[in-house]
Amino acid sequence: MERERAAVAFNEENSEIEIDLFDLMHFILRRFKLLVLSGLVGLVLAFIYAFIIATPMYEATAQLYVVNSRDSALDLSDLQIGTYLTSDYELVFRTWEVNQMVIDNLQLEYTVEELQRLVEVSNPSDTRALFITVTSPDPKEATVIANEFAKVGKQYIADTMLSETPTSLSVALEPDKPVSPRRMLILCVGTLLGALICAGLLTISYLRDDKIKTAADLMKYTGAAPLAVVPDGNRRSKQSGYGYGYGYYHNNDGRD
Repeated sequence: MERERAAVAFNEENSEIEIDLFDLMHFILRRFKLLVLSGLVGLVLAFIYAFIIATPMYEATAQLYVVNSRDSALDLSDLQIGTYLTSDYELVFRTWEVNQMVIDNLQLEYTVEELQRLVEVSNPSDTRALFITVTSPDPKEATVIANEFAKVGKQYIADTMLSETPTSLSVALEPDKPVSPRRMLILCVGTLLGALICAGLLTISYLRDDKIKTAADLMKYTGAAPLAVVPDGNRRSKQSGYGYGYGYYHNNDGRD
């Protein structure tokens, strides 16, 4: 039973380009070693980036809890006020005054803008908690800055805002593992990318190659069947070369 091959046709200005997907796949798989080699090159480059070039980054998170504690009994309005205060307090930690106080207290060499890029303040959905996360290449520095932000932020709120001061929910602990780079992911992506680039170049090479190499190619591109197939005796490689003729006779003695 003859195998049916998938093909893609593209028409442009009355010209037709036909891509035999099965033949293209076979063309690429015949160069499987080249694909593997390209994948290994991508793996090596990804390894160099992940383990040598990329700087490990650490995260430390301090947590605050916002509660309206006018009395021991909390009603619905108290909970709503606490939710609104949480959103307001997020903005407090982004002010330059709070950032500058942290820089002065810890004698950091960062500018306010640089420190703001290291700090992320978030409010998990449906909670009144504030997460103050600091990212730094130094795990100890990340921990110290996160805890100082929580301390300074609480004091700033008490001094400048007529509202409840948030309470400490959790102090930041020094991380022992970096959060980035994600080395295993980088290695996998590098390997896959190397193989895909190789496959793409092979596909381009396949599409640009319009030489007739087999009798099937002659039938495909001209619609004419070869009258004879003559072995190429000059080639000593394992692959046999053939010459094709259409309406043409070639004698063995070299005469036409």
